Amino acid sequence: MKTPLMPKATAVWLIDKTSLSFDQIADFVGMHPLEVQAIADGEVAQGIVGYDPIANGQLAREEIGKGEADPSYRLQLLDSAIPLPKARGKGARYIPVAKRNERPDAIAWLLRNFPQLSDPQVVKLLATTKETIQKVRDKTHPNTANIKPRDPVTLGLCTQTALNEAVAAANARTGATNTTPIMPADDAA
Repeated sequence: MKTPLMPKATAVWLIDKTSLSFDQIADFVGMHPLEVQAIADGEVAQGIVGYDPIANGQLAREEIGKGEADPSYRLQLLDSAIPLPKARGKGARYIPVAKRNERPDAIAWLLRNFPQLSDPQVVKLLATTKETIQKVRDKTHPNTANIKPRDPVTLGLCTQTALNEAVAAANARTGATNTTPIMPADDAA
């Protein structure tokens, strides 16, 4: 069952401002009736400022009127009362400083073994930039002399599952026949 935001503060407000029974308030805020009675007696929630559920869109004034008229009536929380949290994007993936120098090696490995992968797929897999990919491809990267193609999975820059999915998507898109079995790093000996 949904409960209102700040249930104790809401219970304080309902006790002070309405003539609802302890059972009705307890049922609405999701507390035990004895706890609501303790709030009314001043034993619990001393110093808590009441939270107006009407002003905050959690309860309609008509609901309170129905509850005061009929002690067996159970208050209903408005559907739009609880705001849904905003979905947050994942944002940029953090790559430790020690692994950042290994990205060009992984890019070179992907370009050599899976040329059908598009630049956006490589960007997503390795959390790199198109500019870096282009520099590795053109051999204009500042560290070109030291780049050795190495598997990004063994370097820990992406997962085997993500690599397999990217290669499968690239193969489906381009019709490439590079069906080299992609084994997890643990199985490759």
